[in-house]
Amino acid sequence: MEDLALAVDIGGTKIAAGLVTTGGRLVVDATAPTLSGTDPDHLFRALSRVVERVVSQTPSDATIAVCGVGCGGPMSMGGQEVSPLNIPAWRGFPLRDRLAGSTGLACFIDNDAKALALAEGWCGAAVGARNYIAMVVSTGIGGGIVVDGRLLDGQAGNAGHIGHMIVVADGRTCSCGARGCLEAEASGPSIEAITGRPAAEADDGTKRRTGRLVGMAVANVANLLDLPLAVVAGSVALGFGDVFFRAAQDELDRHCRISFSRGAQVVPAGLGAAGPLVGAGAIGWRGLATLGRGPWADQPSSR
Repeated sequence: MEDLALAVDIGGTKIAAGLVTTGGRLVVDATAPTLSGTDPDHLFRALSRVVERVVSQTPSDATIAVCGVGCGGPMSMGGQEVSPLNIPAWRGFPLRDRLAGSTGLACFIDNDAKALALAEGWCGAAVGARNYIAMVVSTGIGGGIVVDGRLLDGQAGNAGHIGHMIVVADGRTCSCGARGCLEAEASGPSIEAITGRPAAEADDGTKRRTGRLVGMAVANVANLLDLPLAVVAGSVALGFGDVFFRAAQDELDRHCRISFSRGAQVVPAGLGAAGPLVGAGAIGWRGLATLGRGPWADQPSSR
């Protein structure tokens, strides 16, 4: 009988659920748009329907052992309450208890970009790396940081929010209230607001500007924390492709001049579209390990 993690990914554009094996393979998944509006329960009901679709497809020779969730932040420690900036209906929403109640599973929640960091270190582009940042550049921009093989949490579990690093002095107003945040200048909705057309239709100049801003932010993190690697995912970054990554690397090379950060690299994430759900599964397996159970119970590392 194979154990599976029920993986849930909650973003500003879509919500998704899937089943992830103990080896990091996504076996079933389903998605739905993230509903707008002000009713928090309306969105939770939509999420519950996606979860039910996935659970109904559980293989007959498998059992679901845990629920892991990646969600935009900020949030309280452990995801007891979540307040994603790009989901206005959820402010202090008790996601962990609601999901645990509806699924009957132990439920573990963390920031979606921290989940990606776990996934990429587990079976993606950061396998074997002990010091790196993983980023999502999409509807929002977030990050997860691994130092000395450990995923950083911070005081309330929100470490790694690179999307709120200032990259343009007195730039556009961000949803967090500050001006010039990376998220306010380089996320999908911000690109559309700046250019007047969807990010998917961006010209090369916009792609290069976005890459430069991401590279600038990564360089600051690399110089601060002695990180040699940045793994970048998300629909904007991966959709912009080589033009984006060349610009990001050029900016990284320009700013990482101190001996320990010189040569730092920015690369595409290795898990592609499966990364967010594999990451959510990783959050579940890591959480189960804190209870002394599951496949990660005897593997401390970055997990």
